[in-house]
Amino acid sequence: MLDLNAQYEIMSFAIGDTKAGSKMGKMQLKNLDNSATLNCILWEETLNRIKEISTRVGNIIKITSATYSEKYNNCLISNFEVINQASLGLDEETRLDYFNKIIDVIKSFSDEKLKDFLLNVLNENKERFLISPAAKQMHHNYIGGLVLHTFECLEMAQVVLSKTKKYLNKQEVFAACVLHDIGKIFEYDINVESGVIEYNEQFRKDWLSHSQYGYSLCMAAGFLNIAKMIASHHGRADWGAMIDLGEKDLEPFYYIIHHIDDLSAKFGATSVNDVDCLKK
Repeated sequence: MLDLNAQYEIMSFAIGDTKAGSKMGKMQLKNLDNSATLNCILWEETLNRIKEISTRVGNIIKITSATYSEKYNNCLISNFEVINQASLGLDEETRLDYFNKIIDVIKSFSDEKLKDFLLNVLNENKERFLISPAAKQMHHNYIGGLVLHTFECLEMAQVVLSKTKKYLNKQEVFAACVLHDIGKIFEYDINVESGVIEYNEQFRKDWLSHSQYGYSLCMAAGFLNIAKMIASHHGRADWGAMIDLGEKDLEPFYYIIHHIDDLSAKFGATSVNDVDCLKK
């Protein structure tokens, strides 16, 4: 429901075409008072009046003129003001620092084949990996989001593995942390000027999901257990998992990346507005 007194965080924004051929903006907002989501429409006339930077993901805004449709359960915005301008994400120096920390973990591997495989994947895709978000909306949806999410997963894996009683191949778990979302460097395109994230339509035609990409990458290289961890990291088939963790008699290693990934996605620097907290 629309609340003109509330402040909202922009969670996602995209521009598309209407059937009539005009432009239409779709924006999802989060009410900062109660975390309720609000789906909004901006017609072309409104888009022409506002600056692109105003619709940056993470901006805090106040709606000044709008109507709410009960029938369509959305809000038609004709004007709003920006209360706080969000950053685009991690700066270049910080992104490189996290990337190098990930590389250092990989270089510590005793498994030379796995080490070379991971280093080749990351170095060949370094430019895209450094700017890619980890999601369009749900978590780490900003420039550098993926490199930070990956590093968070590695840190959490080190803690979890130090407490587990069952044997797990640590290097395989670390490798799965690094590669579970690697397909997202192709699945998403991010505008480095506005922070707007869009799906890459060609990727969606070629692949079912980023999980399928990571699974296929590891299977082709002969790393079957890593591929299986990636295939199951979404947990349930209806959440996009290729292997549903509800299946019976799965070995313990199937579960670990799902839980580590979930911890980072819920408790890490999930929003661009969390990024400044990392500096404090």
